[in-house]
Amino acid sequence: MKNIFKFFRNSGCHRRQTKKVILTFIVAFFIACGLIEIPAFPQFIQSQANPQVLIEQSRKLYDVGNFTEAVTVLQQAVEAFRAKGDKLGEAIALSNLSLTFKQLGQLEKAYSYITESLKLLTNLELKAQNSEFVLVQTLDIQGNLQLELGKAQQALESWKQTDNIYDRINDKIGQIRSQINIAQAQQALGMYRQARTTLEQVNQILETQPDSITKATALRSLGDVLQLIGDLDKSLKLLQQSKNIAENLKSTTEISATLLSLGNTQVALGKRSVTTENNIPQEQSTPLGCINRPASGDALKFYQQAAQSYEQAVNYSTSILTKTQAQLNYLSVLIQLNKWLEAQNLSAEIQSKLSKVPLSHSTISAQINLAQKLICFKQATGADVPAWKEIAQNYAVAIQRANSIKDRRLEAYALGALGGLYLENQNFNYAEETTQKALILAQEIKAEDIAYLWQWQLGYILKSKGDVRSAIASYTEAVNTLKSLRSDLVALNPDIQFSFRDNVEPVYRQLVNLLLKSDNNNLINQKNLKQARDVIEALQLSELENFFREACLQAKPQQIDEIVDKNDPTVAVLYPIILPDRLEIILKLPNDSELRHFTTYKSQSELESTLEKLQQYLKEPDQINQVKKLSGQVYSWLIEPTINELGKKQIKTLVFVLDGYLRNIPMAVLYDNKSQKYLIQKYAIAVAPGLQLVDPKPLERGKLYALIGGVSEERQIEGKKFTPLENVKLELQEIKSEVPRSQQLINQTFTESDLKNQINSVPFSVVHLATHGQFSSNADQTFILTWNELLKVRKFDNLLRLRDPSESRAIELLVLSACQTAAGDRRAALGLAGIAVRAGARSTLATLWSVDDRSTAELMSQFYQELANAQVTKAEALRRAQLTLLAEYEIPYFWAPYVLVGNWL
Repeated sequence: MKNIFKFFRNSGCHRRQTKKVILTFIVAFFIACGLIEIPAFPQFIQSQANPQVLIEQSRKLYDVGNFTEAVTVLQQAVEAFRAKGDKLGEAIALSNLSLTFKQLGQLEKAYSYITESLKLLTNLELKAQNSEFVLVQTLDIQGNLQLELGKAQQALESWKQTDNIYDRINDKIGQIRSQINIAQAQQALGMYRQARTTLEQVNQILETQPDSITKATALRSLGDVLQLIGDLDKSLKLLQQSKNIAENLKSTTEISATLLSLGNTQVALGKRSVTTENNIPQEQSTPLGCINRPASGDALKFYQQAAQSYEQAVNYSTSILTKTQAQLNYLSVLIQLNKWLEAQNLSAEIQSKLSKVPLSHSTISAQINLAQKLICFKQATGADVPAWKEIAQNYAVAIQRANSIKDRRLEAYALGALGGLYLENQNFNYAEETTQKALILAQEIKAEDIAYLWQWQLGYILKSKGDVRSAIASYTEAVNTLKSLRSDLVALNPDIQFSFRDNVEPVYRQLVNLLLKSDNNNLINQKNLKQARDVIEALQLSELENFFREACLQAKPQQIDEIVDKNDPTVAVLYPIILPDRLEIILKLPNDSELRHFTTYKSQSELESTLEKLQQYLKEPDQINQVKKLSGQVYSWLIEPTINELGKKQIKTLVFVLDGYLRNIPMAVLYDNKSQKYLIQKYAIAVAPGLQLVDPKPLERGKLYALIGGVSEERQIEGKKFTPLENVKLELQEIKSEVPRSQQLINQTFTESDLKNQINSVPFSVVHLATHGQFSSNADQTFILTWNELLKVRKFDNLLRLRDPSESRAIELLVLSACQTAAGDRRAALGLAGIAVRAGARSTLATLWSVDDRSTAELMSQFYQELANAQVTKAEALRRAQLTLLAEYEIPYFWAPYVLVGNWL
């Protein structure tokens, strides 16, 4: 193979890392229950039978790394046991032979010997011959081999068997070890939540136990899982605990492993900081393309800490493979920090080491990983070294080795990467042919997480060749594959949670761009318009699921089109879509099957720059002229093209399905320079998180029953200081006067447990929370303040979603009247959508910035007064309340931050 390409993410190969440990022999009829490190080589089994001399000799050879001679001696031992008719001794020798072949990288041979050993053990009377101890140890070896061969599901089943045996023989320590192994297999399968549950149970048991290697390993494993599902702060804390225990026990192997994990979490923290601050156009993104976002501030600090952790991991490691994996991750950080000379020297050292490591799934992954890093280095520096041919050789070797151990997943991945390398060099025909082969292989083994990458890559290649129709078909397949993966997106790659914008979102946006591109100014056909709209909705749902790391829409939704046509003929729905060179607008009018389409040719960079300035000025009360100027520009781009169509249908309410940075701006503030009116003065306004709403119904006005609460006093929690909200008591008092059937929780009584008890016992239709809160693109930084804690968005389904939103007792309206978007987070409004969906309320009214002023109490009082009118929708009630405030406070800072999300009826 002549050429090859793009890359494997940092933690993709170390997830199943194999660390060298001191292997001891075990005596037949007595299995030493010494604890092993996970993942690690299982204990080497020993016999007291007649061929003991051979077993002892092979043990010594194994310990000094002379595996070839150890194989010869163990084969003699197998024959000796067989001649004596000692099936248990033969099984033990076969298991040890399997371990030794594994060390030589001959995994298929290793697997055949462990299979033969288990066959013998299965036919023995386990209790009679006391061989259950041997069986459990052999199953453990099999599980490790299966995981190393990429057979994670089979490894899971093997370790479940060991868990059952340890339970049966009442070996609690062995059972803990098995459960850690089970979590490793669950992690390899992308079952991160199950792995978390398993490890949390293990850690509960170990909390009361003295420090041990097993305890350090369990904490590290849980830290790894938490990193993968995005709970980074807790991951960091647990990994530091694991490191402290390992250092106290002076276990260099465990110290090295934990430092490697610690570095991975620090990198993830750095990436999270970078992605909230920077935005890079995605039109040129390819499945494995390098995107090197400049790091500063917190991101730079985390990358520097990660570099230090990786360096220390290398120094502590006694395993060539673990050392190489740490160096690979260190190489990635050096490239991120623009340390080119150090990166070049380190890559050469890694290349040399990889040629000496035994063949396995991990070493092949490492080879692919190195090729990725070399491409990133080459793209970032433009250097001639390494040559493309040299990088290609890494992929060629990886493909051949994956094929030799029958690891078809790695083969499909490496083969697709080869297609990517052809693409990088604009050799489109070879790129297409190789990518097709990789795709066929991925589909044959039902590896959808790999298949979507090559469907996307194929679409990109076809687009580059000018075959738009075929490109659309391929992109569509990629999107459909992603839909089928849903909450398993995190399993695509351990980095995926922080590279969603690089590895997932571009698939959707590149497809929409193709669907909405007209040739020779021809009209876009209805099929393309409808598909483009569906694709954007799928993207927004995918964003939310990535936000939570799980499927988040469980109830049966109803199409907005259906609601508009049947329930409210005065509503129009606008779908603005931000593309690199233009703003596309799709308009759905009531009782009209034809979608309308408009294009404003403003670049993404200009649009986002305008929106960013507008967002800043909206929070500054003395900048009303700048607000009118900038919001007038956005109005001319987004609303003005649709005005004639809206007028014909006598539209009274606009529902926006917003895209990207537009979500940070309240649409109410868009300003028409011709009429000198804000949009709220013309229309009621709502925002929908997608094309579907959960069981939308008008509010039953005569049965309003509200739970109202908040925090008015200064609080300091989790290192954050929250200023007093002096007008909260007034706000709650005003609401109580408008909604007499109200239950109030204030300050000391406003806790999670009090909220939960109230919501679970009384069928409130409205929950109004007047307290500090923050929306962020990071779920861990999206919260509301209770008296004694920051209630994170992940807990909202346990708190507000105690009732099914499709039931009649569902919360109709959730109001968050003192929230704000996180500073410096370009995607912070994603947190608002997250809360709206997680809470399960049919509608959510929230603020995009906090206004601690009497005006908030006035607006809320007027809103609830209007809401009592059965003829007024929630969107119209909010509009009237905002207009009342606008008449008194012209400055948008006071009346504009309120956004109604979800059901507007």
